[in-house]
Amino acid sequence: MTRNTHSFTVTSLALALGAFTTLGNIAWADKLDDIRKAGVLRVAAFDGNPPFGYIDPASKKQVGHDIDLATEFAKSLGVKIELVPTNPANRIPLLTSGKADVVFASFTITDERAKAVDFTTPYFLVGQQFLAKKGVLKEAAQIKDIRIGTEKGTTMESNLRKNYPDAKVVLYDDSPFALAALRNGNVQAITNDGVKLTAQWNAIPDKEKYEIPAITVSKEYLGAAVAKGETRLLETLNAWLVDSEKNGRAVAIYDTWFGPNSKAPLPRLLKIGDQRVAAN
Repeated sequence: MTRNTHSFTVTSLALALGAFTTLGNIAWADKLDDIRKAGVLRVAAFDGNPPFGYIDPASKKQVGHDIDLATEFAKSLGVKIELVPTNPANRIPLLTSGKADVVFASFTITDERAKAVDFTTPYFLVGQQFLAKKGVLKEAAQIKDIRIGTEKGTTMESNLRKNYPDAKVVLYDDSPFALAALRNGNVQAITNDGVKLTAQWNAIPDKEKYEIPAITVSKEYLGAAVAKGETRLLETLNAWLVDSEKNGRAVAIYDTWFGPNSKAPLPRLLKIGDQRVAAN
C-alpha cells in the first residue's frame, strides 16, 4: 500500500513537472520563435510608394528601399520573406491582426502610433514637403488658397491640418492617386515626404510643369514596427539595423535608391543608431 502510494506520488509529480515545462515553453514562445519555426518572415510593405516600396513595371515584382532592408533582415534570421502589400491605413491593422510580423513601409514614428505598435530605432529621416503646379505655391501663406492632396491616415495629413488648419485637404488612399489628382487638376499640390515627392516628380513625363517649393512642414523619423510586446523580435531587429549601419549594408541599400546615380538622389540625413534630434 505504501509502495503504490509512493509510486503514484512520484508519477503524479513527474506528470506535473512535465505539464509545467510544457506550459513554460508555451509561455516563453513568441513571434521570433514562430518566425523561425515557420521559416518565413511576413513583412507589410508598400507596393505603390516608390522608392520605398512599389511594383517594378519590368519585373512585376515588389521592390524598393524598405523591401531590400526587410529582405536582408530575413536572411539574417535564416528565413524566407513573404511580402504583404499595404497602404498607409492598413499598416497597424496588419500587425495587430497577426497578418504581418513586421512593417517596413516608410512608417513615421509618432507617440500616438507607439501606443498601438512598437517601433525600432529610426533608419531614415525625411522632411514633409509639397509637389505643386509650377508657380501656384511660392510661400506658406498661399497654402490656405489651394486644394492639397495627401494620403489619409498618415502623419502627412495630421501635420498639414495641425500646422495649416485653414488648408483645403483632399484625402486619397495612396500616393499614386494623389499624384494623379495633381496631374488632372483636381488638386493644385500634394504633400508627402520629400523622398517620395522627388521620386514621383522625376518619374512623370511632364515634370517641367511641376516643382517642389522650398517649404517644409516637418521632419519625420521612419522606423520598422512590430506588434506590442514582441520584445525579442524588436531587440533582434534593432541590433540588426545598428549592425547593418556598421558593416555598410544599410548605406549600400540607401545608395541603390537614393545615391547620386539613382532616380531620386537625396543626401543621407541619418546614421542608424545616432541619437534622435528634435523635429523642427
